[in-house]
Amino acid sequence: MLQFRIQPDSEIPASTQLLNQIRYAIASRQYPPAYKLPSTRALAMQTGLHRNTISKVYRQLEEEGFVESLAGSGIYVRAQGHEGGSKLQSPILKQHPQAYKVVQQALDDLLSQGCSLNQARELFLAEIDWRLRCSARVLVAAPSQDIGVGELMVCELEQALKIPIQLVEMEKLAGVLDQTSSATVVTSRYFIGQVEIIAAPKAVRVIPLDIQDYGKELNQFKNLPKDSCLGITSLSPGILRAMEVILHGLRGDEILVMTSQPKDAYKLQAMVKRAQVIFSTDKESFAAVQAALQVAMEDIIRPPRLICADNYIGINSINLLKRELGLG
Repeated sequence: MLQFRIQPDSEIPASTQLLNQIRYAIASRQYPPAYKLPSTRALAMQTGLHRNTISKVYRQLEEEGFVESLAGSGIYVRAQGHEGGSKLQSPILKQHPQAYKVVQQALDDLLSQGCSLNQARELFLAEIDWRLRCSARVLVAAPSQDIGVGELMVCELEQALKIPIQLVEMEKLAGVLDQTSSATVVTSRYFIGQVEIIAAPKAVRVIPLDIQDYGKELNQFKNLPKDSCLGITSLSPGILRAMEVILHGLRGDEILVMTSQPKDAYKLQAMVKRAQVIFSTDKESFAAVQAALQVAMEDIIRPPRLICADNYIGINSINLLKRELGLG
C-alpha cells in the first residue's frame, strides 16, 4: 500500500493533503483503474486522520469522478474516458500522440503543488482564453531605422498565417499598446530585448522569431573566384550591413560586395551590370533586381546569376507561431 504522509504543521488542511495525494496516485497510475482503495480504517491507522475525515475525502473523490463506491465491496478507481481507448482515437491525439502525456504531467505537477482539479481547470482555461485574446491582434515591431525588416516579416507572416498583421515602429509601440487590452507582439530575436522592455507593463505576449541563417547561400559565396563581385539586395538595411560584415569575415577583400535596397534604382543598375551573382533576401528585392536587369540587358554581355532566398523567417519559428496563435 502506498504511504501517504500528512504534515500537521502545513498550511494546507490535512484532508486536502490526503485528497491531493490520492489524486496524484490515480493520475500517475500508482492506483490504476479498478484498483481498490484502502479501507477508511487502514488509512486512518497509516495517516493518523479520523475515519470520518477519510470518508469525506473518499466522497469528494467520488463526486469528482475519480472513484466509485460498490456496495458491500469497497471504493474503486474508476476507468476514465480515455482508458477504454475512445479518447485516444480523437483526431488531436492521433496527430499529437504525446499531447495527452504532456497534459497529464502538467496536471500532476499542479496537483502536487496543492491545486484542486477545479483550480487546475481554471488555470488552463484562463491561460487559453488570454492567449486567444492576444492572438486576435498580431503586431510586428521593428525599429524605424530598419523598418524594412518589419515589412519583410509582415509580408511573410501574412502569407503563412493568412491573417492581417500590423506593422508598428518600435518607438511607437508603447503608445499602440496603450490603446489595446491584449495583443501578440512579434519581432526578430535581434530586437527582442528592447521590445520586451516596452511590452513588460502591458497585457501582451512577445514572441521572438528566428531568421534564416542563409548557410546554403553563404557556402556558395565562399567558392566565388577572387575578384568576383557579389550583389546583395534586401528590404532591410540592417540585413545588408550584417551580410557585409559576415562576407568580409569569410573572404576579406577577395571579393567586392555591393548592396542595395529595392527602391534604390541607381544602385540596382550598377549592381546588375557589375556583379556575377546577386542574392536577394526577399521576393520584393528579387523582383526589383529582375526589373533592373531587364532595363540594362542590352548593356550586359553576361547577365548575373540571380538567387532568391525562400524566406527570411525560419520555418520552425513560423510553425511555432502558428501553434501559439491557435492556427495549426
